Amino acid sequence: MDRIAALTELLTQDPNNAFARYGLALEHSNAGDFDRALDEFGKLLAAHPDYVAGYHMAAQTLVKASRPDEAKSMLENGIASAQRKGDSHAESEMQALLEEITS
Repeated sequence: MDRIAALTELLTQDPNNAFARYGLALEHSNAGDFDRALDEFGKLLAAHPDYVAGYHMAAQTLVKASRPDEAKSMLENGIASAQRKGDSHAESEMQALLEEITS
């Protein structure tokens, strides 16, 4: 069974499994299926608004999909989430990507 199928099966059994949802979004992004990836990231962040890595990877997917304005917004939301959680490492990584996009 491929990874997308396995993760989809996990989510059928437990739709609130944040790690599986994140993994599925990454698999779609890595396969170049940006719309499906972003749909999964959207579901992840709606259910788990402080899943900081989700914002970062969703923003990277938006950059790959040539949607820089949406990526900026995603990063701003992610930075706010990282600050709420006290995750300075994730905050600095997203800030660096935001600066890269805006320059």
